[in-house]
Amino acid sequence: MKMISLIAVSTLLVSTLSANEMAIKQEGVKYIKILGKELKTNLVAHMKADPTGVSAMGFCTGKAESITKEINAKLPKGVSVRRTALKTRSEKNSPDVTDIKVMEAYDEKAKAGKLDPKDIQVLEKDGVYRVYKPLLIGKACMKCHGDESKISPDIKAVIAKVYPKDMAVNFKEGDLRGVIVSEMKK
Repeated sequence: MKMISLIAVSTLLVSTLSANEMAIKQEGVKYIKILGKELKTNLVAHMKADPTGVSAMGFCTGKAESITKEINAKLPKGVSVRRTALKTRSEKNSPDVTDIKVMEAYDEKAKAGKLDPKDIQVLEKDGVYRVYKPLLIGKACMKCHGDESKISPDIKAVIAKVYPKDMAVNFKEGDLRGVIVSEMKK
């Protein structure tokens, strides 16, 4: 009888932890979507208005960071959302060790053609939950992040001026561009 009770308690505990992790994941994804939607909506509008990509590049250099700050200011206390990558364009988006480990695992999957953009990772570190969503390179991204020899001179000039230490080029469609991370204090 005691063995059955122990198994039942263990199963209940695992179910509770899974439900808790699921709730954390859902909350984190909610914040990721807020930032992702705002940035993507603006980027798409700029790409439609100017198919050369120069306007979109101007948006990224001039507004993406301020939009991220505005969204973070509206989030609940102890919650933030940000972008980072293994190959950063802006040093302000540099990853930490945990980010790098998560992105390296995502990158391996992407190189094998097995990374699903819905592959959400949840980690707990130092009293903070981190929820990661991968960002994959799409066709439109190639204008600013593709083969460096094929990026327009106008876009290259903006990148060189604003991001002198840029590493975010020479991607192919389907590559891992980076992640959006939401962080929530316990």
